[in-house]
Amino acid sequence: MKSIKLMIALLLLAAGGAGNAWADRGHGHGHGHNHGHVRFGVVIGPFWGGPWHYPPPYYPRYYPQVVVQPPAPQVYIEQPAPPPAPVAVAPANYWYYCAAARGYYPYVKECPGGWQKVLPQPSGQP
Repeated sequence: MKSIKLMIALLLLAAGGAGNAWADRGHGHGHGHNHGHVRFGVVIGPFWGGPWHYPPPYYPRYYPQVVVQPPAPQVYIEQPAPPPAPVAVAPANYWYYCAAARGYYPYVKECPGGWQKVLPQPSGQP
Protein backbone atom coordinates (compact mmCIF):
# COMPACT_ATOMS: atom_id res chain seq x y z
CA MET A 1 0.00 0.00 0.00
CA LYS A 2 2.79 2.35 0.78
CA SER A 3 4.35 1.82 -2.64
CA ILE A 4 1.07 2.67 -4.41
CA LYS A 5 0.71 5.91 -2.44
CA LEU A 6 4.30 6.78 -3.22
CA MET A 7 3.74 6.12 -6.95
CA ILE A 8 0.62 8.27 -7.01
CA ALA A 9 2.42 11.12 -5.23
CA LEU A 10 5.30 10.95 -7.72
CA LEU A 11 2.88 10.93 -10.67
CA LEU A 12 1.05 13.97 -9.30
CA LEU A 13 4.31 15.82 -8.77
CA ALA A 14 5.47 14.92 -12.26
CA ALA A 15 2.21 16.03 -13.82
CA GLY A 16 2.27 19.31 -11.91
CA GLY A 17 5.89 20.00 -12.84
CA ALA A 18 5.32 19.16 -16.49
CA GLY A 19 2.31 21.46 -16.66
CA ASN A 20 4.26 24.40 -15.21
CA ALA A 21 7.26 23.71 -17.41
CA TRP A 22 5.21 23.80 -20.62
CA ALA A 23 2.95 26.67 -19.56
CA ASP A 24 5.34 29.56 -20.38
CA ARG A 25 7.72 28.78 -23.25
CA GLY A 26 8.85 32.34 -23.88
CA HIS A 27 5.45 33.61 -25.01
CA GLY A 28 4.40 35.38 -21.84
CA HIS A 29 7.32 37.82 -21.56
CA GLY A 30 7.75 38.65 -25.21
CA HIS A 31 11.48 37.95 -25.32
CA GLY A 32 11.83 34.43 -23.95
CA HIS A 33 14.14 34.99 -20.95
CA ASN A 34 13.48 33.19 -17.68
CA HIS A 35 14.59 36.02 -15.36
CA GLY A 36 15.99 33.72 -12.73
CA HIS A 37 13.07 31.28 -12.40
CA VAL A 38 14.09 27.81 -11.39
CA ARG A 39 12.05 24.91 -12.70
CA PHE A 40 12.48 21.25 -12.19
CA GLY A 41 10.48 18.18 -12.96
CA VAL A 42 10.53 14.44 -13.12
CA VAL A 43 10.89 12.74 -16.48
CA ILE A 44 9.07 9.50 -16.94
CA GLY A 45 10.02 7.58 -20.02
CA PRO A 46 13.15 6.58 -21.86
CA PHE A 47 16.18 8.84 -21.69
CA TRP A 48 17.86 9.27 -25.05
CA GLY A 49 21.10 10.61 -23.62
CA GLY A 50 21.42 14.20 -24.73
CA PRO A 51 19.91 17.64 -24.88
CA TRP A 52 16.95 18.32 -27.13
CA HIS A 53 19.07 20.53 -29.34
CA TYR A 54 22.28 19.79 -31.18
CA PRO A 55 25.44 21.84 -30.69
CA PRO A 56 26.59 23.93 -33.64
CA PRO A 57 28.69 21.98 -36.10
CA TYR A 58 32.43 22.22 -35.76
CA TYR A 59 34.18 23.72 -38.71
CA PRO A 60 37.97 23.64 -38.72
CA ARG A 61 39.66 26.98 -39.13
CA TYR A 62 40.32 27.94 -42.69
CA TYR A 63 43.85 29.05 -43.42
CA PRO A 64 44.38 30.45 -46.89
CA GLN A 65 46.90 28.69 -49.04
CA VAL A 66 50.22 30.50 -49.19
CA VAL A 67 51.53 30.92 -52.71
CA VAL A 68 55.11 32.10 -53.03
CA GLN A 69 56.11 33.25 -56.47
CA PRO A 70 59.77 34.05 -57.08
CA PRO A 71 60.39 37.49 -58.52
CA ALA A 72 61.03 37.75 -62.24
CA PRO A 73 64.71 37.98 -63.13
CA GLN A 74 66.03 41.45 -63.76
CA VAL A 75 66.63 42.28 -67.39
CA TYR A 76 69.42 44.66 -68.28
CA ILE A 77 69.40 46.36 -71.66
CA GLU A 78 72.73 47.76 -72.73
CA GLN A 79 72.39 51.17 -74.24
CA PRO A 80 74.84 52.38 -76.86
CA ALA A 81 77.43 54.77 -75.54
CA PRO A 82 76.57 58.40 -76.16
CA PRO A 83 78.81 60.17 -78.66
CA PRO A 84 81.76 61.83 -77.03
CA ALA A 85 81.29 65.44 -76.15
CA PRO A 86 83.13 67.76 -78.45
CA VAL A 87 86.44 68.71 -77.02
CA ALA A 88 86.69 72.39 -76.47
CA VAL A 89 89.76 73.69 -78.18
CA ALA A 90 91.61 75.99 -75.93
CA PRO A 91 92.13 79.34 -77.52
CA ALA A 92 95.64 79.59 -78.79
CA ASN A 93 97.66 81.89 -76.68
CA TYR A 94 99.99 83.90 -78.83
CA TRP A 95 102.99 85.89 -78.03
CA TYR A 96 103.25 89.17 -79.86
CA TYR A 97 106.64 89.92 -81.37
CA CYS A 98 107.80 93.31 -82.58
CA ALA A 99 110.48 92.92 -85.32
CA ALA A 100 111.47 96.61 -85.25
CA ALA A 101 112.17 96.54 -81.50
CA ARG A 102 113.28 92.88 -81.46
CA GLY A 103 111.19 92.11 -78.37
CA TYR A 104 107.92 90.66 -77.12
CA TYR A 105 104.92 92.31 -75.54
CA PRO A 106 104.66 93.31 -72.59
CA TYR A 107 108.35 94.14 -72.54
CA VAL A 108 107.90 96.31 -75.62
CA LYS A 109 104.93 98.63 -75.26
CA GLU A 110 104.77 100.06 -78.78
CA CYS A 111 105.61 98.52 -82.14
CA PRO A 112 105.80 100.92 -85.15
CA GLY A 113 105.84 98.11 -87.78
CA GLY A 114 102.92 96.13 -86.23
CA TRP A 115 102.77 93.07 -84.03
CA GLN A 116 103.46 89.55 -85.30
CA LYS A 117 101.63 86.57 -83.73
CA VAL A 118 104.02 83.82 -82.62
CA LEU A 119 103.12 80.48 -81.01
CA PRO A 120 104.61 80.26 -77.54
CA GLN A 121 107.88 78.36 -77.35
CA PRO A 122 109.04 76.98 -74.02
CA SER A 123 112.41 78.25 -73.05
CA GLY A 124 115.34 76.07 -74.08
CA GLN A 125 113.84 74.83 -77.38
CA PRO A 126 115.01 76.05 -80.79
